[in-house]
Amino acid sequence: MAHPSQLGFQDAASPVIEELIHFHDHTLIIVFLISTLVLYIITAIVSTKLTNKYILDSQEIEIVWTILPAIILIIIALPSLRILYLIDEINDPHLTIKAMGHQ
Repeated sequence: MAHPSQLGFQDAASPVIEELIHFHDHTLIIVFLISTLVLYIITAIVSTKLTNKYILDSQEIEIVWTILPAIILIIIALPSLRILYLIDEINDPHLTIKAMGHQ
């Protein structure tokens, strides 16, 4: 049951919803870690005068900037696709409705 000051989700009524809640928590941790890393890098660059300004033109750092987000997106996408296929699976429906329309 939901409460007015509740911060989290309600209790899950099915195993698929439990999977969605776990996926939400997994994704939220990844977003929090990325935000913390970016905030740390920004404060380190702004607060120190010993930062090498030419390191941003390096080809190695551009490769890392390209591959690392792709890996993070794959880490998020694989559980998401699994849950998507779990949601789409229908076992023995109690009621089937056929809707036909003519124009």
